[in-house]
Amino acid sequence: MLSKQTVLKSFTALSAGLILASASPLLVNQVEAADKIKINYWHVNADTQGGKTVNELVEAYNASQDEVEVVATFNPDMYKGLMQNLQAAVTSGETPDVVQVGWAFKDYFSENFEYTDPIQLVQEVDPDNKDFFEKNFLENVLNLAKKDDSYVGIPYSVSNPVLYINKDLLKEAGLDENGPQTWEQVQEFSKTIKEKTGKFGLYVQEPADSWAQQALLESNGAAIMTDGKASFASEEGIHAYQVYQDMVVKDESALHTTWEQGIQSFIDGNVAMLYTTIAQRNNVQSNANFAVTAIKSPTWEGKENKLPAGGAMLAVTSQDEEKKKATWDFLKYLYSVESMAKWTEGTGYVPPRKDVAEAENGLKKFLEENQMMTPAIEQMDAMVSWTSFPGDAGLEAEQMLLDMRDSILGGSDVAETLKSTQDAINDLF
Repeated sequence: MLSKQTVLKSFTALSAGLILASASPLLVNQVEAADKIKINYWHVNADTQGGKTVNELVEAYNASQDEVEVVATFNPDMYKGLMQNLQAAVTSGETPDVVQVGWAFKDYFSENFEYTDPIQLVQEVDPDNKDFFEKNFLENVLNLAKKDDSYVGIPYSVSNPVLYINKDLLKEAGLDENGPQTWEQVQEFSKTIKEKTGKFGLYVQEPADSWAQQALLESNGAAIMTDGKASFASEEGIHAYQVYQDMVVKDESALHTTWEQGIQSFIDGNVAMLYTTIAQRNNVQSNANFAVTAIKSPTWEGKENKLPAGGAMLAVTSQDEEKKKATWDFLKYLYSVESMAKWTEGTGYVPPRKDVAEAENGLKKFLEENQMMTPAIEQMDAMVSWTSFPGDAGLEAEQMLLDMRDSILGGSDVAETLKSTQDAINDLF
């Protein structure tokens, strides 16, 4: 004979089932959503640089299972903006669970925020996949996220700068439509385009980071940092920035504006050459109404390129053990061959996994049909680390580089501005 307690439990369960069965689909969905573990994913991908693909991947993951719900949040002002927002979130006690951390902020992030080493996390919550990283990543790529003897995150976005060219505009100006090979030629091309067509010859990306400018300086032989101190105000650094300034100020052949406006000006056909990340490949290729292609980053005459690795890693910032496990389940989905291929197709980032490019369910066919990816892949051997400023002063130092860029492109004395900024950054350290 059933006890009163058992009967009561059965009646309660039956009543709940009848209520749900008679309820509207919206109510059922709300009840089901309430049972899911919610994790917050912070990223920096605007719609023109992978934001749509982020949303597609998140929606696909949420639909693939019924235990975890991921909420994607876009952070403006690139990686610096996300770090600033993360500071505020930690203060308010509402830390996200997984965040994109730009390579230039690896040291700053690791020294100022709590995170979980992804290698250790997998060993704890998914021991059957404890060799996931060793099996799927090249050591040098995985080590981009390494600090001392641990890993800060997982490489997700890997990019380098390329030169997109409007072949029609170059041809109209009487120039080789295959584009320039050196920065000296870029300057000549830019001036000729301005004189012959009235349009700008060049735009070098100007987001809230100095990634492209590091490529210009270090490819000319300068170093952003040496032995823990800023050292970019060298003869080579001054020369590189002087050429850059001359195109903008003296020749008025290069455009000085925001990143968004600069890229749109190229897409609209008002700029002949665009120096920016390969991650803009999809945006440029999909929207340009002229003969467009991408070529390898120009060199300085007689020198070899040193191109900072752009992009980011994904770091686990969850503080709750249950959320950490859910976060890894989401990350495992993002790092599958199919998801990595979709990410590359939607952006242009070079996939960090070593098997995506050749896999039939990966990028094999895509790369055959999208030759604009070729220069970025061919210059992978020229990639160096994106300079990461140490300690609490990392954000402030990066802002100083941005202020320096704006001052120089506004006409200030190049040597004096570089030297004063270098001294100010070293005073921080």
